Amino acid sequence: MPWWFLITPDVAIAKDELRRRMRARRRDLAAIDPGAAEAAARRLPLEHLPDIAVAAGYHALGSEISPWPVLRRLANRGARIALPVAMAMDAPLIFRAWSADQAMEADAARIPSPTEDAATLVPQLLILPLLAFDLDGYRLGQGGGYYDRTVEALRAKGQLCVIGLAYAGQQVDRVPREDHDQPVDAIVTENGYHRVQTKDV
Repeated sequence: MPWWFLITPDVAIAKDELRRRMRARRRDLAAIDPGAAEAAARRLPLEHLPDIAVAAGYHALGSEISPWPVLRRLANRGARIALPVAMAMDAPLIFRAWSADQAMEADAARIPSPTEDAATLVPQLLILPLLAFDLDGYRLGQGGGYYDRTVEALRAKGQLCVIGLAYAGQQVDRVPREDHDQPVDAIVTENGYHRVQTKDV
């Protein structure tokens, strides 16, 4: 049975309650600091990242912080840029090449994504949106499980760097977590860059 059918009820309730609070907080943060995305991009330490052939971002929705300032820095360093595509509601995302003239259409999650004529790519760096994060690297997403499935699948295939992009005010003491939740390797906000330290627990 897939892991997304084995979600612990009390943790799921805690996640839903945190989502409600953090959606409102993120809207406030976006209104207060419209320049946060550019500031976060400047905080990304490119000199400490490996050579990246393909970097994947996301199509920002609502008050999600825009990944485009970060992606532009990566593109200027030589990375091809890809965007996620949901092919089915219960499947990992795939990634297709993006360019300024690339046609877009709604995917299975109704998010604008590159059309099937774009090349399918495998990212070495993945920039993720989130609602909340903690300093152990756990993130709270929208609840669909797309990124947990995707990160798990990509990590099984090879080396992957996963960076959560957020407003600093989205940090919480501890994100409710389950065994299937995939932590990020780092968090970048308008205030700084936090590399998650691996713990042997």
